[in-house]
Amino acid sequence: MPGPDIRADDNHVLGERSTEPTATVHSGVEAKAERKLTVLETHGYILGRTIGSGSYATVKVATSDRHNCQVAIKIISKFQAPGDYLKKFLPREIEVVKGLKHENLIRFLQAIETTHRVYIVMEYAENGSLLDIIRKDQHIDEARGRRWFRQLVEAVDYCHERGVVHRDIKCENLLMDHGLNIKLSDFGFARGHMKPKNGVFALSETFCGSYAYASPEILKGVPYRPQDSDIWSMGVVLYAIVYGRLPFDDTNYTQLLKQVQNKVSFPRDPKVSAECRKLITKILAPLKIRSKIPQILVDPWLCPNPPGKDEDTDTNQETAHTSKDEIKSVNIGTVTFDRKMEEVKI
Repeated sequence: MPGPDIRADDNHVLGERSTEPTATVHSGVEAKAERKLTVLETHGYILGRTIGSGSYATVKVATSDRHNCQVAIKIISKFQAPGDYLKKFLPREIEVVKGLKHENLIRFLQAIETTHRVYIVMEYAENGSLLDIIRKDQHIDEARGRRWFRQLVEAVDYCHERGVVHRDIKCENLLMDHGLNIKLSDFGFARGHMKPKNGVFALSETFCGSYAYASPEILKGVPYRPQDSDIWSMGVVLYAIVYGRLPFDDTNYTQLLKQVQNKVSFPRDPKVSAECRKLITKILAPLKIRSKIPQILVDPWLCPNPPGKDEDTDTNQETAHTSKDEIKSVNIGTVTFDRKMEEVKI
């Protein structure tokens, strides 16, 4: 049963007023305001509007003299952030992003730490997120979807080849630059040094990410290979791109666990090619038969067949498995996209 529609925006971003102190010196005729430079200003950054906020972090646009462009600055409060995040995940995030440089990854520029806050300075993607575009356009046509999904696969392949796993791939974390190219962002749950040793991949026991994008093995709470879970999350993203909704409903954990262990179903509308549906089915599959990145990169949908070959000859065999109940449930409920799970208890 497909998950809820992701096109209605229920997330509200709150603004933030500056709390920087201003000293006023009275000269006898008029008050003259003087202010010390903030930490960011000493580094050449002038803060602008807020573009994202959470329970312990805010993301703002800033003008950078040093880089001669706009940047995004993630501001993390040491007082509000969980201790586990400050001691484990944040240092790991900074270590990971420092070593990554790919055209489809948000570029890390600088980290600044003070007594009260940590500032992470990043490339600014001015066209919002993939989720914003899906909500605006209802769903993405396959030509654009193919281009963006290939960019995502290549970015994740780059990370995996360097021993980095993301563990929180979702539409909100796929940002768009000025040329509408995908930029994978938010490495808050990422982990490095995950290259296989003697052909054996290390398993992860940190169950992190977002429920609607989580693989069956994560939802079951068993040790998992994070590379395979990243691939599953990419399959959820592809489904969301072409259908404008999520494949699984995360509003009920028990039902979600059942859904991810069954064959993925497709709504009748919008119309999506059989090749695309086949690829989604091969990615959102049990672990033993789930496609790997090399297979995805040569898939017929991602790499269209030469002209003259019918790409949609198997339409009858790949018809959507949609019941009346599933059609009714498509637009029911909303998804809390920033829901994280650091541990799943069965």
